[in-house]
Amino acid sequence: MPFTVTDVPHLPAGFADTFTSHTVKTSELTLHAVVGGDGPPLLLLPAWPQFWYHWRLVMPALAEHFTVVAADVRGLGGSGKPATGYTLGTLAADMADLMTALGHDRFAVAGYDLGMNVAHALAATHRDRVTRLAVGESVLPGLSPSPPLISDAATNAFLWHFAFNRLTDINERMVAGREEIYFGHQFATKAARPDAIPQHAVDVYVDLLRDPAALHAVFEYYRGLDEWSEQVRRWRDEGPLSIPVLAMGGEYATGTGPEEVMRLLATDVTGLVIPGTGHFLAEEAPEALTKALLAFLR
Repeated sequence: MPFTVTDVPHLPAGFADTFTSHTVKTSELTLHAVVGGDGPPLLLLPAWPQFWYHWRLVMPALAEHFTVVAADVRGLGGSGKPATGYTLGTLAADMADLMTALGHDRFAVAGYDLGMNVAHALAATHRDRVTRLAVGESVLPGLSPSPPLISDAATNAFLWHFAFNRLTDINERMVAGREEIYFGHQFATKAARPDAIPQHAVDVYVDLLRDPAALHAVFEYYRGLDEWSEQVRRWRDEGPLSIPVLAMGGEYATGTGPEEVMRLLATDVTGLVIPGTGHFLAEEAPEALTKALLAFLR
């Protein structure tokens, strides 16, 4: 599956009338984004191990007010999947190149999970381009508190994949051919309810991860966490962000964690905990997330 607008199933009615797939070639790789709407540009960044598709339920309402660019970062969706290049600085530079190629000099950014890390990196390295920043449902390595190796059962169940994903080679070998078991478990256990992410959506995400290059990429994000930590601390030391920041968490997931860490990095932070939700805000609570984004971004 190419993971473009015309190839993925179960999109909202009329979605393809508003949104089209675009590809941009940089010096290193091809980047894919789904673009539509009218108004100031808004870049949406995906969660791990998903791609633009997880924003599908909020994109139509956002497109009534913004030119929405739902991007696939390297390694995910329809973007290129090189073996290397998964540092935060490189991921941010990719997105800056994408927005330049699409004709957007200044823009707002929203991202959660992996997208929160890339969004912060983009705002920190392109301070003259990012106008507002909405993030959620992630830790920032190097600043967010880390639990002990032997933690309570609930914390271990929520975060055990961090240690597994950082391993070299053995994780890819163990998961290959069993993608629906490993990643299906992630979607079932990180949401507020096991069936919160419909099976047809899980199937789309798992299909992406059957590609060995994509599977390698999703583990590469975690293998680089030591370097990510150094980068985050360096950007903190360069001075806080002055743009408005919205930091969101799900009630049954990170809660106030995103707000707490973003207050270490920015001077104008609004926190929000979305009730009744787990980790996957855009799919578990699309109406609440849309309302929060519109109130913040407009």
